[in-house]
Amino acid sequence: MIDRPILLALAVWLVSLTTLHAQEASPSPLTRSTSELSSKPFDPAEATQAWLATVPADMRAKSDAYFEGGYWLVLWNFLLAAAISTLLLQSRMSARLRNFAERVTRFKPLQVALYGVPYFAIVALLSFPLDIYQGFYREHQYGMATQTFGPWLADQLKAFLVLLIVGSLALVILYAVFRRAPRTWPIWGTIVAVCLSIFGTFVAPVFVEPLFNTYKPLDDPKIREPILAMARANEIPVDKVFVVDASRQTRRISANVAGLFSTTRIALNDNLLKGCTLPEIREVMAHEMGHYVLNHGAKLTIYFGVFALVGFVIARLAFDAEAR
Repeated sequence: MIDRPILLALAVWLVSLTTLHAQEASPSPLTRSTSELSSKPFDPAEATQAWLATVPADMRAKSDAYFEGGYWLVLWNFLLAAAISTLLLQSRMSARLRNFAERVTRFKPLQVALYGVPYFAIVALLSFPLDIYQGFYREHQYGMATQTFGPWLADQLKAFLVLLIVGSLALVILYAVFRRAPRTWPIWGTIVAVCLSIFGTFVAPVFVEPLFNTYKPLDDPKIREPILAMARANEIPVDKVFVVDASRQTRRISANVAGLFSTTRIALNDNLLKGCTLPEIREVMAHEMGHYVLNHGAKLTIYFGVFALVGFVIARLAFDAEAR
């Protein structure tokens, strides 16, 4: 039997809200004279404020509104996730999905998958109005998006299919662990969730990201070689730099160091190459490499594990309270 899976799904969903998105940047170098550089140590905070002072007030206000609104969207997504989970639980729709899965088969892993697929579909459908606002309308409102609705919807459908496959497999694995450790499943569930997160980081650059964009090797040695030199200096295990056709979706400039071990990859989006000078490209890459050098990925995995444990413990307490 799938014991109150919607509560567990809510706990996992709360964890998912801690996931960071890839950071975008659009730096511009500050021009400083040789005498200034020799007489005064470089202060990055001071340089940043000096550059920001050159940005027109209306553009800065628009940028502030965009990012501050994004913080509010974190709250709205959390509240919507909690509301959907509560609705499915209180309406007994979750129980009906569970009963349907148990009627179809007695094979427990398949029961979990048969529950997971309609569950993810219902959640996606109920979340779709907010997804349209934040992923399409709002991006166009701020001049960030380049896609019309049709191509944007196609990307969303592909993302949904990935969620169905990956999410259902993850639930099957987690519930297999839960059944084998009925008393200590929050601990083992956390360990497995962290392992799945690490595995996802490993395979995403190879199997997931190419579903949405085309990655090609960067051929220009004037751009490629300084980036590879920085990578070697910081012990980043890459020998190629890729360009991704992000302009088909957005006007953002960005780059990233993604993957793990043999799948580690440096990628620049084509907006960065088209819109920035070579020093600016190097600054963006230095920022992205800093995430790798400072082990931000490993730290986020630890944070994810902590929140996963908290979520599973809350789910366990809810299960115990329901059983009384």
